[in-house]
Amino acid sequence: MKHMLIKTRRLPALAALALTATLALSACGSDDGDGGDNGGSGGGGGGGSAITMIPKSLGNPYFDASTAGAERAAGEFDGSIEEVGPTGDAGPDSQVPFIQTATQQGVGALVVSANDPSALCDSLEQAQDVDIKVVTFDSDTECRDLFVNQADAQGIASKQIELIADQIGGSGDIAILSAAANATNQNEWISLMEEDLAANYPDINLVDTVYGDDDDQKSFDQTAALLQANPNLKGIVSPTTVGIAAAARYLSTSEFKGKVALTGLGAPSQMKTFIDDGTVTEFALWNPDDLGYLAAYAAEALVSGDISGEEGDTFTAGDLGEYTVGADGIVVLGEPFVFDASNINDFDF
Repeated sequence: MKHMLIKTRRLPALAALALTATLALSACGSDDGDGGDNGGSGGGGGGGSAITMIPKSLGNPYFDASTAGAERAAGEFDGSIEEVGPTGDAGPDSQVPFIQTATQQGVGALVVSANDPSALCDSLEQAQDVDIKVVTFDSDTECRDLFVNQADAQGIASKQIELIADQIGGSGDIAILSAAANATNQNEWISLMEEDLAANYPDINLVDTVYGDDDDQKSFDQTAALLQANPNLKGIVSPTTVGIAAAARYLSTSEFKGKVALTGLGAPSQMKTFIDDGTVTEFALWNPDDLGYLAAYAAEALVSGDISGEEGDTFTAGDLGEYTVGADGIVVLGEPFVFDASNINDFDF
């Protein structure tokens, strides 16, 4: 099946998706590539690409799942995945040392979820100068070959507003609990949510946007502060898996449980408890395992020369099927999927 910009598919139930990944933090040289072909070529010739995967931070279940998907893909095209990245620090420059080390190792491709749209560019361009392919996923930069987007940004924003509007009856004060203030994807979604509210929901008032930096305790504390500062708050939207889980944890034992609605983007494994106890009614996400899987296949297609990243290029991503590169070098996984009490037991990531 061929897909242009958005591939519409229901997320498969995953019987046992591993949420652990090899955390290879060593700065020593990799044995996966010989330096002459930047990690080997893929395709039908054997010897797949050596790919370094750099999430926003290590230890996040969402990125554990995306790395597991990338490793699954690499196993299919006979490549290798090494995951490295910052621990706890989601600052704009925190990924730079890992990009530089991978460049020195001469890997075939970098697959990066960027903490900042521009702070990584100097290091990424140095990698590109030595023919290392750069694929971003989840959060984009200004300097890459391809961006593998989890879903159309407008669709993600609209879905979250639709969910909160339904839960608060179409009127009242809401707030947003985001991740880092400089996160590319978060800021784009927030901007589009603001536009959607202004155009379609005149009775919903966005009173505040706060940032938990994808840290559980800070997100928990920001939720408490939001509720204290806004006594008439009817709903919270948290477009980050760490944030929504922390907010749900606060609400679940507070006087606001059942009174303040919460939705956003969450992982089923983290949110099941809060669906079961009534703290949360429904939320959305995509399958991060599939996102990592697609990003790895996109990187392999670039390294092997099957595609150059130009609009109209096509490649096959294993069991996800065929994808076509859209405008601005963007490949889109699919549409957001809504989780609720009727289906959350079907998912394990």
